[in-house]
Amino acid sequence: MPRKKTATAPPTGPKLVIVESPAKARTIERYLGGDFRVKASMGHIIDLPGNALGVDPEKDFSPVYQTIKGKSKIVKELRDAAEKASEVYLAPDPDREGEAIAWHIANVIGERDHVYRVLFNEITSRGVRAAMENPGRINMNLVDAYQARRVLDRIVGYQVSPFLWRTISRGLSAGRVQTVALRLLCQREEEIEAFVPEEYWSVDAVFARPDGERYEAVLDRADGKKLKSVPGDAAKSYAERARQASFAVSGVNRREKRRQPYPPYMTSTLQQDASRRLGFTAKRTMRLAQQLYEGLELPGQEAAGLITYMRTDSLRISQEALVGAREWLSANAPDLALEKPRVFKSKKSAQDAHEAIRPTSVARHPDQLKGFLDRDLWRLYDLVWRRFVASQSAVAVYDTTTLTIAGDGLEFKAVGSVLRVPGFTRIYPLGGGKQNGANGEEDPERLLPAVVEGESATLRDLKANQHFTKPPARFTEATLVREMEARGIGRPSTYAATIATLQDRGYATKEKRQLIPSELGRDVTRILTAAFSAIFEVGFTAEMEDLLDRVEAGEKEWKALIREFYEPFSKELENALAKRQEWRALVQEEVGRPCPECGLPLVKKWGRNGRFLACSGFPDCKHSEPILEENKSGVTDEPPCTQCGAPMALKEGRFGRFWSCSTYPKCKETRPFLIGVPCPQEGCGGQITEKKGRKGKIFYGCNNYPNCKFTSWDRPVARACGACDSPYLVEKNGRLVCPACRWKAPAESTEAD
Repeated sequence: MPRKKTATAPPTGPKLVIVESPAKARTIERYLGGDFRVKASMGHIIDLPGNALGVDPEKDFSPVYQTIKGKSKIVKELRDAAEKASEVYLAPDPDREGEAIAWHIANVIGERDHVYRVLFNEITSRGVRAAMENPGRINMNLVDAYQARRVLDRIVGYQVSPFLWRTISRGLSAGRVQTVALRLLCQREEEIEAFVPEEYWSVDAVFARPDGERYEAVLDRADGKKLKSVPGDAAKSYAERARQASFAVSGVNRREKRRQPYPPYMTSTLQQDASRRLGFTAKRTMRLAQQLYEGLELPGQEAAGLITYMRTDSLRISQEALVGAREWLSANAPDLALEKPRVFKSKKSAQDAHEAIRPTSVARHPDQLKGFLDRDLWRLYDLVWRRFVASQSAVAVYDTTTLTIAGDGLEFKAVGSVLRVPGFTRIYPLGGGKQNGANGEEDPERLLPAVVEGESATLRDLKANQHFTKPPARFTEATLVREMEARGIGRPSTYAATIATLQDRGYATKEKRQLIPSELGRDVTRILTAAFSAIFEVGFTAEMEDLLDRVEAGEKEWKALIREFYEPFSKELENALAKRQEWRALVQEEVGRPCPECGLPLVKKWGRNGRFLACSGFPDCKHSEPILEENKSGVTDEPPCTQCGAPMALKEGRFGRFWSCSTYPKCKETRPFLIGVPCPQEGCGGQITEKKGRKGKIFYGCNNYPNCKFTSWDRPVARACGACDSPYLVEKNGRLVCPACRWKAPAESTEAD
């Protein structure tokens, strides 16, 4: 509750600005000068309690806020500073979260007439001074939208998680958005497992012009019919028929294709592009973007924020920024400058409170900052700068050519294109490769020779090639963000935290950028979607986001939203608890072996440390034992057991893969799973073994531990670096990389030796 409004005249001391972080505070204090003091709240100072629900359904869902543990000293400092200040400006980040922080600060310092709210879209001298000249008041619609989301998430998390503890194992968690995102991963995995490849064939030819120049083409039509999926027998028949035919070019279609640039970044597209181009996780992207926004020390200049606010779903750009882009292009690349600025339309659901993500000054070229910024900060700034400037640059122009080569009722097709006018691609190369002009998926398919209609085409080579349809791809962080955005699940500020939580909880792992739901994640999803079919349904979650937006717009009262949600939710929770034994059976699988103590079937169960075997007669029989699941590799040519001579089998246990005697439990010999790489620590002589951390993530360490403490999250490879003295490389994002100097092995040499 707010403290009582101060009735005395306001103090005459310096003006006070309160922000969230010390970095932002230092930058802003330099801009404002000696008449201002700038202090940092260090994020939230008040929140719901950490060890209780903190929401009372009997009192219309009133939240019970309390000072966060360890923040009492900061609260006292802010309160004392506000008592002495002639004016107080609350300047946390300009979003729902920031508005709630401002509201909480206003409550603890006391409600006063001289307390204002300011919004910094960019941390520059110009941006800060403009915001300070136009202060406002706390937007309670934003605060209410924050409270609605916080209370919804607390109700779901604190009431569904205990259901999981009683049904599967303690320590598990559920989340209103988190569980739906996990459901997307699990649904995709089910689609992959259910996928049945279908065979199809193509007939690929190489033709030669009269002068001998060659080009490739694919069979497209036969006897006037378009060929979509060619069976093997038909493909071979067409190939034999083509070998007997005479061909000529029956059609040449040349046209111009104009490619428009992408819009500047919003939060979701920045996370996606940083993942594809730079290999950053969504969480890392947002952490770096926060640093670029808050302000950094620059060589020979005052500290400044380098990009605008990074949590936005708007594509709006200020007139000043558009003029800056045009001026830079006119001076440095006049052929790319536009007569009129290009305007991009935001989606209907966009909040539009902030601009798109852009550099605060286009004149601050990335090359000027190279060597002064941390490498990853520079790479992200370079990406933002190029994307924005390219969005205001001329179109790229391609010449595309389609050839039709016909003979004996068969028509082959060849398509090629060439980039004639690079346009914006000079600044923002397409394809997602390196930003030095490297090519990617947007490159020309191939450059075709200048053939003319009617000229002969001599068949030089012909093959009927077998293909198989492929299953849908697993989600990466980039594609999961895109899917969540498309389905309306979560908001820009929640994507990174949601994906990080799935991995931190052990519900999903990441391998070669792909997000793979774990066995635990799939069981959690199986139970929650069965027991709570409504609240963890994708459409319902998206609808809830729309309702939160209506609260923010002042169109809906936030407690009314909670009441409408809670009644059906509480009924589902009651039913779920009543059927707990039924849901538990969904994830308890018989293993085909009797309990050695009572003879009842053994089943797989989840515990705090993973899966284990237990008697199905629990609690009458309390027998349990570790679970040793055979890896797909099964029994291999690993040297036999030294105790009994039986073959060794590759198993999966609590701490990862290991070798076990295939006669277990009769013989209990085990060995670590070595990857065949010597420990790179000089003089160690050990071997690298694969291990699993507490949260299920694979890492690599020396088998001489604790005498040798070498560890690596990336798989080591016994190959020396080509640029420094490192005796080994690591596998990272499909490439071999030196862990010391970041040298990358050539693409054709990335396979482990």
